[in-house]
Amino acid sequence: MKQYHFFNLLLFSAALSMLSCTVVRQGEAGVRRTFGTYNNKAYTNGLRWYNPFTSTIVKVSTQTENIEVQVDIPSREGLTIRSEVSILYQIKISEVPDLLRKIGLNYEETVILPVFRSAIADVTARFYAKDMHSGNRAEIEVAIRDLMMKTLKPKGIEVESVLLKSIQLPKSLSKAIEDKLEAEQLSQRMEFELLREKQEAERKRLQAQGVRDANSIISEGLTPQILQYKNIEAWLQLALSPNAKVIITDGTNVPMMLDPEKK
Repeated sequence: MKQYHFFNLLLFSAALSMLSCTVVRQGEAGVRRTFGTYNNKAYTNGLRWYNPFTSTIVKVSTQTENIEVQVDIPSREGLTIRSEVSILYQIKISEVPDLLRKIGLNYEETVILPVFRSAIADVTARFYAKDMHSGNRAEIEVAIRDLMMKTLKPKGIEVESVLLKSIQLPKSLSKAIEDKLEAEQLSQRMEFELLREKQEAERKRLQAQGVRDANSIISEGLTPQILQYKNIEAWLQLALSPNAKVIITDGTNVPMMLDPEKK
């Protein structure tokens, strides 16, 4: 009877060990840990069997992960700036076993965040506060990432990018920057007005020059013969008119016409 129970126990244990499995999903890496020791091989997606009495499979995400943190950063002039930052990173599959052995599952708080805080303080201290609110922001982000990679890449952590999503400058500095931008816009507007006035003055000068040239050409063309011809044309037009008129002329000058009906 005892042998029967012992056999059943062995059979149950064997069945249980065979039925213990886990699914490693896409975007994950699993490492078998037997008696507290991590295997050197990282499993990718699929169904993985293990003995629950001696082993377990520890899974780590290998997808791109995002850590959002708010941090106070220094500037070159000694100001303290509040910023919200996103750290995008992923774990290399081949480095997962070594990462678990040396750091553990809590690698974000243990390694990534301390390295980030040190790197961002070192980089932003080289830049003025106004640079963080301008086109230099991308340069600052790349410099932070590169500095972090010097420490994290050997540990199997790939930092894809560091994004400064918001920069909260001190109120006094924000006001100064706004005043400067407003002054620059006013200066640009005044330059535009001056350019427009110069263009308008040039247009009027060219117009006046055109009128003067036209008058000069007309004056040069008004010879006595032309004037005499125009007088004859005027007389002919008056002669054809049905209305009664009084014409005063000496025969050479332009005739003067009087309307006898008007008193």
